[in-house]
Amino acid sequence: MASPWSLSGALKGMFAKKTIDDETWDDLEDALITADFGPDVTDSVITELRASVRRFNTTDPVDLRRMLRETLEERLAKLNPTLTLSARPAVVLVVGVNGVGKTTTIGKFAKFLRGYDRTVIVGAADTFRAAAVEQLATWAERGGAEIQLPQQPGQDPASVAYQTIERAQRENIDIVLIDTAGRLQTKSGLMDELTKIRRVIEKQTEIAEVLLVLDATTGQNGLSQAQAFIEHAGVTGLVLTKLDGSAKGGFVLSVQEKTGIPIKLIGQGEGINDLTGFTPHVFVQNLIG
Repeated sequence: MASPWSLSGALKGMFAKKTIDDETWDDLEDALITADFGPDVTDSVITELRASVRRFNTTDPVDLRRMLRETLEERLAKLNPTLTLSARPAVVLVVGVNGVGKTTTIGKFAKFLRGYDRTVIVGAADTFRAAAVEQLATWAERGGAEIQLPQQPGQDPASVAYQTIERAQRENIDIVLIDTAGRLQTKSGLMDELTKIRRVIEKQTEIAEVLLVLDATTGQNGLSQAQAFIEHAGVTGLVLTKLDGSAKGGFVLSVQEKTGIPIKLIGQGEGINDLTGFTPHVFVQNLIG
């Protein structure tokens, strides 16, 4: 359920005042912290805005609102959010800890790609959990994708990935989405498994994207949980799930600046169509109002 608090709502009263004063800056800081920008990014944004206000010698809150929009958009646009999917087949590894919505994201991503008339196959390479394979099959069907299932319980994940790509090449399928295990993120075993999957895939074709799924509602904790993937999995893009409007919208900028990895997709609901490409301009417009 979306939070009744939103950044745009919190800013509305602040920017309706007649002048920028000390209370404006305090309220803005509180609003950004509450929206999960984190203390470092919040301090940096406010320092930048104070400098802009001084430079343009303005006391008009309307100017401050415009400057806030421009600052956030400029910072978000520093990294390229474009998905690199031109290869055929374009192979996408989907990684992340269990519980972030990885399986549902794969189904939604398949649906998103099908909307652009791309054919999609999903590889069920999270073979450690039987439930994961069943859930993925359900979401792949909902997303309009083919699926490559393990041929026996507990099959080697790398061999499932291999068979998926082999089938995509044989059947001329455009996009391959490979699900991977998400447990034991602190153990070297899981990262070794991901390395093995990568090695096997790269013998067949190049990997187009490695997408790390993060749960926006867990904020900075989710980021620390995912650090091992960032360090070892060759992550090329981030997918933020459970981004309930602007209640936690600041995490988008915070995570991008902390990791140096672009956000490429955002999920803002539970439905099969609730995953979209990330566009900084549109995102900031929705965030600030």
